[in-house]
Amino acid sequence: MINKRMSPKWLSGMVWGVVLLLASCRTDFAVVKVEGDRVAMDSTWDNYTNQQAISLLAPYKMKVDSAMSSVLGMAAISMDRERPESLLSNLVADVLREAATDVLGKPADMGLVNIGGIRSSLTQGPITMEDAYEILPFENALCVLKLKGNVMRELLENIAARMGEGVSGVHLDISREGKLLDARVGGLPLEDDREYTVATLDYLAEGNDGMHALPKAVSRTCPPGQTLRLLFIRYVEQQAKAGRKVTSRLEGRVTVKE
Repeated sequence: MINKRMSPKWLSGMVWGVVLLLASCRTDFAVVKVEGDRVAMDSTWDNYTNQQAISLLAPYKMKVDSAMSSVLGMAAISMDRERPESLLSNLVADVLREAATDVLGKPADMGLVNIGGIRSSLTQGPITMEDAYEILPFENALCVLKLKGNVMRELLENIAARMGEGVSGVHLDISREGKLLDARVGGLPLEDDREYTVATLDYLAEGNDGMHALPKAVSRTCPPGQTLRLLFIRYVEQQAKAGRKVTSRLEGRVTVKE
């Protein structure tokens, strides 16, 4: 008859036996080579449709298509994104700077968005929900930072080194080598002993995309749920409600000097 109460010594021996047994197990198979290739997801695959899968997804696709095709407002002109300055990057940076009003009670001194975060262009005419998702596909959210003047200067030098980003509220003169030659904030020369506010994205606030100065901020406020895409959608809808078309203009915000 087996004693149901195992002694600590017997239990310890059993555990070590299992460990040794597992350690002695091995397989005769090993990975010796891994190969991979890119498969283009194009119209070729339309010839191999899975009707069962299509039927399953149909009601969801209909809802998504309906939501994505909804019109938010109208664009007065076509806009694209590029360095050192562009219509679309100016627009998005303006939206960010104005959005800081919810945190500061007024627009930030500067709005900043990285060109790489804007992934498509905006075409003249209706602006749909799909356009908003294509232009701003990431879940990057608003962050309002306070920077000392010397750190603000370093930030503008970061922007100059990248030959421009989407900015609002500032005017920069930079060299063809990416050096900051002159900077004005709100039309005034940059002052090292002042404190400035910057409305940007949480992604950049962490110092990504070469914005090494931003983690040195005196303070940082990131309202929950305020993604850049949501702010853009809200802005377009507000313009439509006011009977205005969305527009932008080039203002020499970042100028490359000879």
